[in-house]
Amino acid sequence: MRCVVQAGTGSPCQNLPMPDAVRRVAVALPRPLPTPFDYRIDADAAASPLRGCRLRVPLGSGEIIGIAVDEAQDANDEALALKPVLERIDETPLLHGELWSSLAWLARYLHAPIGEVLATALPATLRQGAPLPETQAHGWRLSEAGQTALPGLRAGAPRRLAELLAQGVHDEDGLDTRHPGWRTHARSLTRRGLAERIAVDAAVATPTVPPPMLNDEQRAAADAITAHESFAVALLDGVTGSGKTEVYLDAIARTLARGRQALVLVPEIGLTPQMLERFRTRLGVPIHALHSGLAEGERARTWTAALRAQARVIVGTRSAAFVPLPDAGLIIVDEEHDGSYKQFDGIRYHARDFAIVRAKALGVPIVLGSATPSLESLHNAQAGRYTHLRLHHRAGAARPPQVRVIDVRKRPLQAGLGPEAISAIESALAAGGQVLVFRNRRGYAPVLLCHDCGWSAQCRRCDSPMTVHGAGRRLICHHCGAQQPAPPACPQCASLALQPQGNGTERIEEFLSQRFADVPVLRIDRGSTQARDGLQKHLDALGAQPGILIGTQMLAKGHDLANLTLVVVVGIDEGLFSADFRSGEKLAQLLVQVAGRAGRADKAGAVLLQTHHPDHPLLQTLVTQGYHAFADGELGEREAAGFPPFAHMALLRAEAKHADPVMHFLRAAKQGIADVAIEVHGPLAAPMPRRAGYQRMQLILSSPSRAALQSVLDAWVASLYTMPEARRVRWSLDVDPADLY
Repeated sequence: MRCVVQAGTGSPCQNLPMPDAVRRVAVALPRPLPTPFDYRIDADAAASPLRGCRLRVPLGSGEIIGIAVDEAQDANDEALALKPVLERIDETPLLHGELWSSLAWLARYLHAPIGEVLATALPATLRQGAPLPETQAHGWRLSEAGQTALPGLRAGAPRRLAELLAQGVHDEDGLDTRHPGWRTHARSLTRRGLAERIAVDAAVATPTVPPPMLNDEQRAAADAITAHESFAVALLDGVTGSGKTEVYLDAIARTLARGRQALVLVPEIGLTPQMLERFRTRLGVPIHALHSGLAEGERARTWTAALRAQARVIVGTRSAAFVPLPDAGLIIVDEEHDGSYKQFDGIRYHARDFAIVRAKALGVPIVLGSATPSLESLHNAQAGRYTHLRLHHRAGAARPPQVRVIDVRKRPLQAGLGPEAISAIESALAAGGQVLVFRNRRGYAPVLLCHDCGWSAQCRRCDSPMTVHGAGRRLICHHCGAQQPAPPACPQCASLALQPQGNGTERIEEFLSQRFADVPVLRIDRGSTQARDGLQKHLDALGAQPGILIGTQMLAKGHDLANLTLVVVVGIDEGLFSADFRSGEKLAQLLVQVAGRAGRADKAGAVLLQTHHPDHPLLQTLVTQGYHAFADGELGEREAAGFPPFAHMALLRAEAKHADPVMHFLRAAKQGIADVAIEVHGPLAAPMPRRAGYQRMQLILSSPSRAALQSVLDAWVASLYTMPEARRVRWSLDVDPADLY
């Protein structure tokens, strides 16, 4: 008998008899810890391959699920003093082969704790120790009792589902796509004995929609992609409406014909319903979705189906970059420039870049598609590292929209809209078309201001004004989420002259609903699309009838609105003078993407860009010469300034309740860098110095050489964990930061 203690915790265990044969195993825990923990495991439990398996282990007074990062080693006297593994959850490793190697690479490159990286790769239920879900395909049908009771069912969604099921068995994947929300009604019918769930063979259908004839540019691009059966990166650079999705579909169909899997990454949840249905009808196979809008059980089921090679086509957002691909044949990253591929907390990975790493490890081609490629991707294409495939023309009869810059200086504005914009909206609706009013700021107004004394409603926890919501009744901080009711009078001077200043999507909606009361006016932003498939439901409700869409950047991405003939862009001036070195690129991409929503079918489109700075070089270049002329000029400026892609950066962020500990930590961290090949800037106040009650500062590391930067980070990051100053702050490292904030 002995009392064993886990190394490094000082936590005693119970006095238990020691087993005759034990092994030592290193376990990565989902905690911000630089190294794995050692535990002892019974030899029998370690007899089969262990690395990549989930293990239930004690930690402090509780238990936690970790992942074995090495095979079990022979025990010694020290190993006998370790805490025991409580349970081996997996008989065979969940993470192995290419995926294991890629995750290990990601942890090294980001200098992130391996336990957090491995946990990020698993769906939440698997991280919590749940068994792998079943991936047997299931369908639903009406029971005999349901057939009898159907004529007497009350009108409503359950009856509509019952009528559908009365026609025969419907598989769950098809119901998910065609009838969102069906599961609630199916459970209602099941409780009454009217419907039943049955196992079915995996759907192997033929395409229900024949592919269109590709034009010459599309055919050349598709041939170039599928000519590679090993690793190659293709930048599919096509104007909005040029038919990039048709090129994707052609390449995926050829991949499926070779018996291989295809992974498609998209930037927004809102794109997946439309894309899933389009892919299913064209490819004739089940399309598996993976995004944060799904229930955790559904996410785990898709991940497991991919692991078992049952999922042949996976369409998902950022986290889908971690799905296992045992039969990989093709990876596609749609809208590769989009900022949502970057994770801004936890493990700060970039899904596009990690997908390229995985494609190389898997030996398969990868396609990066965009109408406005990132400057990094354009630079790689110009350097010959990527194959540059161009689609210069819109597909079919569609023509590029006519773009006009509208000078609103000294013009009367109503909810931010000038007379020319209102008149154009009226004309477009009268002609039977649809209008998109784009304002990339949700809420009613950006700030609540006292007209008498100048007081404004500031967040108590952030250096930022609170956004007005609910027509002036509620204040919300868009940075920390703090909420409070709007005061009835000015807290500073007691005046009643509190006025919302500026315009958000809610205020524009209010004005246009009154001005054009005879047509639908739909607001599409994060607040109005929180329900499952909320964006698609809005678009379905509008259909092809005349109406107005008011939205943020989620409407700028990938949506085909055949009857949309006019786009009005409101409030672009903020982006023209931002301190962020990427702001020009982001604004140019956003404007081109939004403008591309107009005139995508046989109707001509028009775009109005309202601004107080009509002569700004960015606007003039975009309107007269296009995105690529802007990108060429911007790349020249980046090279002269030593910014990415001509330099490689890392950002050390730190925060605490008070500024002194943050300053002391960053100064100590800076002293640990002696390499003259690395430029270090700071400590600097973050662009938002206070957020959620924390004082924030940062160090910026930069080098022309990625290898030199990584070499410095290897030793430096390890030293940060041992600094006494690090215990008094929260800190994080962001390699290849997307924003310097």
